[in-house]
Amino acid sequence: MSLGLYFILLLALTVTAYALGRGRAMRTASGDARKLHSLPSYYGWFAVVFCLLPALVIITLWLAIGPAIIDRLILGRLPTDLSGLSPGEVRLLLNDIKNIASGDAISRQREPVLIEAGRLYGALHAKGLLAAAVLSLALGAGGTLLALRVITPDFRARPKVERVVRVVLIASSAIAVLTTVGIVLSLVFESLRFFERVPVSEFLFGLNWSPQTALRADQVGSSGAFGAVPLFAGTLLITLVAMLVAVPIGLMSAVYMTQYAGPRLRKIAKPVLEILAGIPTVVYGFFAALVVAPFFREFGESLGLDVASESALAAGVVMGIMIIPFVSSLSDDAITAVPRAMRDGSFALGATKSETIRKVVIPAALPGVVGAFLLAVSRAVGETMIVVMAAGLAANLTANPLDAVTTVTAQIVALLTGDQEFDSAKTLSAFALGLVLFVVTLGLNVIALGVVRKYRETYE
Repeated sequence: MSLGLYFILLLALTVTAYALGRGRAMRTASGDARKLHSLPSYYGWFAVVFCLLPALVIITLWLAIGPAIIDRLILGRLPTDLSGLSPGEVRLLLNDIKNIASGDAISRQREPVLIEAGRLYGALHAKGLLAAAVLSLALGAGGTLLALRVITPDFRARPKVERVVRVVLIASSAIAVLTTVGIVLSLVFESLRFFERVPVSEFLFGLNWSPQTALRADQVGSSGAFGAVPLFAGTLLITLVAMLVAVPIGLMSAVYMTQYAGPRLRKIAKPVLEILAGIPTVVYGFFAALVVAPFFREFGESLGLDVASESALAAGVVMGIMIIPFVSSLSDDAITAVPRAMRDGSFALGATKSETIRKVVIPAALPGVVGAFLLAVSRAVGETMIVVMAAGLAANLTANPLDAVTTVTAQIVALLTGDQEFDSAKTLSAFALGLVLFVVTLGLNVIALGVVRKYRETYE
């Protein structure tokens, strides 16, 4: 049984449980919902809870520990002595066995022992999943029957269902928080390992970035240079160019849409503008590399300027176009939320429409506008594809937007691409870059919250 078929059957069982629970409640109340303690739908959801919880617990347990159990069974039945193999070689052997089971290519010759192990792995995996699915559905059906037995007109279904929903919401919030904590801790621990090899001062203030190092003691290679200032400068330069494009256009388009455009034009223009947010970043990267960068290079040559084939200007302009919808849409919402009484009061005092917008509407909407700018900055700082395709990977320390530069995110991708040894300064530097990026983004959020709080107190 495949997981897709299992979830289809579980969905059918869940719908059946809802219908049976609701029907059971109505039958016990002789068809009069007023005799029930809760609405009929709550009794259906109560049956759904008793159906889903045991079923999902069983299938989740199998998906979590089942593969490890099968791996142990497979390794235990191999005639080959595994004591001399390293953990990496054992994982590679298991990966080959799994590839044989799925029909994929393997990294070694297809020996009879491996072929038999692959067949056994496939059989055990199929039987284990089938057993877990059958047990899961059986417990779901049993839970449904148990829920039907306790449903009576006086049964308090609504509090019990809402308690379960509250627990689910708390668990979801906890998962989000724990995920964030896990990300931060992983960055911190790996960054500390990096700073054991490279001094913090060299990383934060060094002017040369060349992370090529020797992977083995007997290999000839550079000791590496990990001064990240060129990366920070490139990130700030491209972000600045992008914001110079996105902020004026996005904000002015939001002002026009909310204050000047008619309903018909707004209904057409706003969705068309927001289409830009749905274009994949790789498409923007192609556009920047094939259209914008050559245009700037040819235009610069006509003016006698030396423009690189991959420049910060090309990447920043295209990135600015990409984040226009973020600035425009959020600024639009913030401006629309300004109370009409403030506009009417300004007009009553004799202010013109432009004066009202500049001195009343924009200051009142500033918390939302600042949030839009912050989101745009975060989007620009975290962009990778456009930078790789239009700005390159050259770590140049320059303030000239016509030169090729790189960013922190582009270097993180370059450092973690392919087979990497996570015990070298080269690979660990990616985590240090990520930690700096996280701290900078957190600082931007703190500043933005301060601005929002200040102006919220002024206009409330």
